[in-house]
Amino acid sequence: MSNVYDVLVERGFIEQATHEDEIKELLSKEKVKFYIGFDPTADSLHLGHFIQVMVMMHMQKAGHIPIALVGGGTALVGDPTGKTEMRKMLTEEKINENAEGIKKQLSKFININDDNGYVVNNADWLKGLTYIPFLRDIGRHFSVNRMLTAECFKSRMEKGLSFLEFNYMIMQSYDFLELNRRYDCKLQMGGNDQWSNILGGVDLIRRVDGNSAFGLTFKLLTTSEGKKMGKTESGAIWIDKEKTSPYNMYQYLRNIQDADVENALSLLTFLPMDEVRRLGSLEGKEINKAKEILAYEFTKIIHGEKEAQKAQKAAKALFSNGATKASVPSTDIEKEKFENGMDILTLLTELELISSKGEGRRLIKQGGIYVEDERVTDFKKEITVNDFTNEKLMIRRGKKVHHQINLI
Repeated sequence: MSNVYDVLVERGFIEQATHEDEIKELLSKEKVKFYIGFDPTADSLHLGHFIQVMVMMHMQKAGHIPIALVGGGTALVGDPTGKTEMRKMLTEEKINENAEGIKKQLSKFININDDNGYVVNNADWLKGLTYIPFLRDIGRHFSVNRMLTAECFKSRMEKGLSFLEFNYMIMQSYDFLELNRRYDCKLQMGGNDQWSNILGGVDLIRRVDGNSAFGLTFKLLTTSEGKKMGKTESGAIWIDKEKTSPYNMYQYLRNIQDADVENALSLLTFLPMDEVRRLGSLEGKEINKAKEILAYEFTKIIHGEKEAQKAQKAAKALFSNGATKASVPSTDIEKEKFENGMDILTLLTELELISSKGEGRRLIKQGGIYVEDERVTDFKKEITVNDFTNEKLMIRRGKKVHHQINLI
């Protein structure tokens, strides 16, 4: 059987490793406990996070033991990585609520029963720390000069880096030390933006306890142009079906650029690599078949086969004349709301097709909003009961996003 490290390399996940040969040997010899951290800044994971989840699934399938760490403690401080300014502070109550939401989602994708896998919260040990002993025992192992050369801090130096955020690397490193002590966790994995923080933990374990520890980073999910995938004009593509419907998730992946298909298939599906390469090499109209497979396979991983089939059927129905539109995302709205008319911007906001009325005005100005097949040109257009046929009305944003309103 091939080593899971080779699988991750072949599929294009791995970016950097602290000790490549040792990690590869370790993964071939024993069941390795490894951890990946998730920041509870929202109550759901999004498409960008899913690279981490796919890695955990690959690792667990190969017999290794995942520890998903939800950062209930570190979220109280905020990760400066990739941020040009300080994050908005969340209340402890909101962080706990988000952490529960993420834990629930992760348990759908990784087995966290018995000793097969764990979901832990770093608030369990970070909140109980006392300041002076922590500084004496842990803080003394960190060189400020070295920390300031880390990418995550360098980008913040011009705008000002708060002392609060400066502690983030130390706290994340301490997490690895705690997990090493509590679970014999030997490997930390994360996105390539976490490299400096992971090195901090590897170094801390070696200095404090003299144990071997390793780090591995993987690519962020980006397009061929280097932009983060999973972002749309109306926000992130969420794993929570209440935030992003299975249909919208399917449509997002069905409409990615041709150049991104092979990479997305290798990172976001479990299809064999021969098949991934075959699909990725299709050209012209044929590549659309590969996009449909990608959209279907990923929606199936997230929402199950039934929802993936419904999304696929709905997407195909919209491109074939006279077919049913029954599976298109729909919203039930009380008939009385349209008795005196509802303006188009309010309606688009209610349907979550726009994130603000300003965005709605811009889209209308660009000719991007349709009621049935009629382009909307007036911001003040009123939608009334008379616009409905059999108590149904189709709203369209751009070419691809359809939403049906049902009167109740």
